[in-house]
Amino acid sequence: MATTRRLGIALSLTAALALISTGSAQAEPTVPEHAVIVCDSASFYTNYDSSSGPVGLKRTLPRGDKVGHTRGAHPVYNGWAATFDFGPNDWGFVRQECLGGFGSW
Repeated sequence: MATTRRLGIALSLTAALALISTGSAQAEPTVPEHAVIVCDSASFYTNYDSSSGPVGLKRTLPRGDKVGHTRGAHPVYNGWAATFDFGPNDWGFVRQECLGGFGSW
């Protein structure tokens, strides 16, 4: 009985050490690169559905609105780019061609 208990403790410690040594599998967050809306106005949607397109219009962003999108890191689906609106501090989707002026502010 004592041998079984010691074996169980040894296996538990081995499993714990294995988990600690593997580290975290989570990726580091990517801070949005500063950009601005370059279209006269841009529709800002809550989400993007691959079968139907943009979903849930949040608001319309005016030209010059300060937003963020990191090219190559944040998703773009059929020309709709995941974008962070720095004004109200929320995420949504806008047309990729309406993003410009990267790093300008």
